[in-house]
Amino acid sequence: MLPGIGFQLDPDSVWSNLKSVGMVESIGQVDDKTTVETPYFMSSLESNGEQLANYVRSHWAIENSLHWVLDVALKQDDCRIRKDNAPQNFAVMRQIAVNLLGKENPVKRGIKNKQFLAAMDNNS
Repeated sequence: MLPGIGFQLDPDSVWSNLKSVGMVESIGQVDDKTTVETPYFMSSLESNGEQLANYVRSHWAIENSLHWVLDVALKQDDCRIRKDNAPQNFAVMRQIAVNLLGKENPVKRGIKNKQFLAAMDNNS
């Protein structure tokens, strides 16, 4: 039986390795508007609130960092492409661009500056 949940899972179920269920309440405020989100997580790890919090924080740190690069350097949020497969195609192209610019090691600059330098290079 899953501790604290009160039910038993079928041993042949795809959920048979489920060992913990967690919840994270996140509160955000922009100007005068407050939002509350409560995502739930299921895991095969032993129940450990501190470990779950660390996993969630590290996931969102990566997510926020990537979104920042896509929005600031490539202006993803300003893009108005909405028809057919174009939004997905452009998202893939942006990801490729961020990955390639990130691997450009000789130049120690931000993605936005690397993008500018690549645009000015007529030799490539």
